[in-house]
Amino acid sequence: MLAAVALGLALAAKSPVDWVNPNVGGISHLLVPTYPTVSLPNGMLRVYPNRDSFVASRLSGLPLVVTGHRGGSAFSLSPFAGAAPLAVGRFAYDAEHVCPYRYSVRLEDDAIDVDFAPTRRAAVYRFAFEADGPRTLVLNGGELSLKDGVASGSRPLGNGTRVYLAMAFDAPPQASGSGPALSLTFPKDLKSLSARYGVSFISVEQARKNLDAEIPGFDLERVARAGRDAWNAALGKVEVEGGSDDERSAFYTALYRTYERMVDVSEDGRYFSGFDGKVHEDGGVPFYTDDWSWDTFRAAHPLGVLLNPKAESAKVASYVRMAQQSREGWMPTFPSVHGDEHLMNGAHGVSILWDAYQKGLRGFDLAAGYEACRRAMTDSTMLPWTRGPANRLDAFYKERGYFPALRPGERETEPAVHGFEKRQAVPVSLAASYDAWCLAQIAKALGRTEDAALFAGWARNYRNLYNPATGFFHPKDEAGAFIAPFDYRFSGGIGARDYYDENNGWTYRWDVQHDVAGLVRLMGGPERFVANLDQTFEEPLGRSRYEFYSQLPDQTGNVGQFSMGNEPSLHIPYLYNYAGAPWKTQKRVRSLLEAWFRNDLMGIPGDEDGGGLSAFVVFSSMGFYPVTPGTDAYNIGSPIFRRVTIRLENGKRFTIEARGASHDAKYVRSARLNGFPWNKPWFPYAAALAGGTLELTMGDRPNKAWGAAPQDAPPSGFR
Repeated sequence: MLAAVALGLALAAKSPVDWVNPNVGGISHLLVPTYPTVSLPNGMLRVYPNRDSFVASRLSGLPLVVTGHRGGSAFSLSPFAGAAPLAVGRFAYDAEHVCPYRYSVRLEDDAIDVDFAPTRRAAVYRFAFEADGPRTLVLNGGELSLKDGVASGSRPLGNGTRVYLAMAFDAPPQASGSGPALSLTFPKDLKSLSARYGVSFISVEQARKNLDAEIPGFDLERVARAGRDAWNAALGKVEVEGGSDDERSAFYTALYRTYERMVDVSEDGRYFSGFDGKVHEDGGVPFYTDDWSWDTFRAAHPLGVLLNPKAESAKVASYVRMAQQSREGWMPTFPSVHGDEHLMNGAHGVSILWDAYQKGLRGFDLAAGYEACRRAMTDSTMLPWTRGPANRLDAFYKERGYFPALRPGERETEPAVHGFEKRQAVPVSLAASYDAWCLAQIAKALGRTEDAALFAGWARNYRNLYNPATGFFHPKDEAGAFIAPFDYRFSGGIGARDYYDENNGWTYRWDVQHDVAGLVRLMGGPERFVANLDQTFEEPLGRSRYEFYSQLPDQTGNVGQFSMGNEPSLHIPYLYNYAGAPWKTQKRVRSLLEAWFRNDLMGIPGDEDGGGLSAFVVFSSMGFYPVTPGTDAYNIGSPIFRRVTIRLENGKRFTIEARGASHDAKYVRSARLNGFPWNKPWFPYAAALAGGTLELTMGDRPNKAWGAAPQDAPPSGFR
């Protein structure tokens, strides 16, 4: 009993940030590893070790600021003790420790212990030397110089955007060199040396202001304590009880990942916009950028609506500002600090806009956002990885209701098509349907009935590519004929890009988030729909793993043909709820979390695109998920934890009680919402916002009758 009490006290003493393991996913399954980011929540200054992955033997210097998700550091810092090195910045290292607000490492060759802690726009390094000899710091990157003991400079990022640096030291430096490599020497008898620095996207002067405002001295411990408090405040918005230590760690690590982006780049009430190359006043609303909407609209932004509505409103307002500042007035798709990169496919900024507004968020101009989204859908091309005006393929879509595909061996005739990414005809068509549905809802809210009718028609265009003979979304040529012969696993080349995108036809079979009820009808009813879902999880790869992943390297985390490692799959396990089999959702979600999202170095099954995958873990571990951003419904899954308490920004609390939840007890036997019996496998967002409790009685056997009646199915976009 005493041991149990001691364990309980130890767990109680552990703060949310203590559960975070930034090295989860540090070894990738196939593509890009997940980097251990050190920053404050949504902070402008982010760093992670300068190396390819966790298993790298050497560091390429120490990072100062990463200016875009998964990018390299714009500047690097290399400390030395002893003789000047022949090759700067290739360090053997050991004793590395990383947490969200602090990083430390030992550089073995020169016996230097490094400690680091950031604020939002500044950071401090501390170096402890063992060996005798000169103390040298080499700054790399950009145009650098030393004046009055402060090293400063800037580096271009493209499109007229620059990042600026100002660095001060607790000992007087002497400089040699300038430009991209600035060597600073210090008295050789120093046992410790500290360097504090600020960054800016506005100017060197602003970088110095940021530094002096956020780190006026060299007290690294104070900075680290403040960082720890900031992370506990962010992560502490969700309190979990029950579950194993590894499950808690996986949960809070995933929640930490969702704060990596967007980043707040306002500085003293001003911000630089890469969309017009100007500095603007922010008017008291922070300006956020660095987002990949294709990855984040599905779950990361909806999570922000729930947990951080004030910040989410500012993010939506930032999207609207970006559009207004751009030359064409289009809503961006992949906004970065240097403008819109326009990657992947779809115009999903409209989903981010509508989901926020539909759930009651304000503080942004809905009408201006609508115009920007409308222009993006009507005036720009739908082609993936291409930013440009609409062309003949877009005109074809508007006339015929689908994006046309090429037959095997047919030569491309449209010069705007990306040479590697191809047309991606099916996901382009399906994404346009969902985005049009969102646009129709906004038009309706604004009283624009003609537009609402137009885009509601576009929202049904997904049906034009449905092949009733096979039950798949199947590419068509310009004559309206299905491409044949066809293999839904492998047709389309690398990443199936001729016809799909990164994932094959089995994934895009389910890409109708806005009209799941319509998809059920297309497939012939609930029974056939459930059988098709089952088949997705059971269908073999069809080739050896080597052959399969050589062609489809992004389709990782496979369970049959289902790909847990790529964002278009995130909603699929919840679709059983729409067809009378919610117990299968409960079983599948639990098994996916257990198999693919773990507290270890390979605990993320695909590319973590700044919260895209991790938001699925956060929602699913709590026990619910937003299948259709833009509706009021949360689908119920299977909570991992016995109790989850969400501290809402409005001062209320929403609690999910999962009585008896355990590894085996994953099935919902019965439910009550705010004390009343609840027989639906979903609940409204309004119920969460108002506070209260969702009580789930869990068991190790499914209750196949719970939530199975047709009237119990979650609402999708169309009624």
